[in-house]
Amino acid sequence: MGVVRLKLLVNVSSSQDLQELVQQLDADRAWLLQQIDGGRWSELRYDLAALERELGQLLTRVSDMDEETKLR
Repeated sequence: MGVVRLKLLVNVSSSQDLQELVQQLDADRAWLLQQIDGGRWSELRYDLAALERELGQLLTRVSDMDEETKLR
């Protein structure tokens, strides 16, 4: 179901809007990683690191899907 929602998001959003959203989320991901590396929220470090990795993977998939859509 998640992939279907992701495809819908890519189809509904303009490519420019989607790129801006991905850039903002990537900046948020980088900020989170910086905070984790800086020792913040040490009790949640492993969970937050996993969240950061999953967000990075999601953003990569969205970008790839957007590129595939442009090629069609």
